[in-house]
Amino acid sequence: QVQLVESGGGLVQAGGSLRLSCVVSGSTFSPLAIGWYRQAPGKRELVATISSGGSTNYADSVKGRFTISRDNAKNTVYLQMNSLKPEDTSAYYCQVLGTIYWGQGTQVTVSS
Repeated sequence: QVQLVESGGGLVQAGGSLRLSCVVSGSTFSPLAIGWYRQAPGKRELVATISSGGSTNYADSVKGRFTISRDNAKNTVYLQMNSLKPEDTSAYYCQVLGTIYWGQGTQVTVSS
């Protein structure tokens, strides 16, 4: 059974930074492509993805501010979020792309 556990969310002022972590267990990690999504009421957005080889993609709304990375030795994918804006407020989830496996989410709240 594949499990994903997110952490690192919290309350931060606009302009601040947070780093989210997604730890994956129950599967060989290195071949997995992982995505970070955010879910606000009525809207789900794919924020960033990283392939098994380390290739990355970002939503236009976060380009230049967010960085996704992975540490295969720790079975972990990170989302470094800088220059946070109030509109980044959301629950953030990681997913093994193309599968049913999701984490439980971590809340990010950015105050103005």
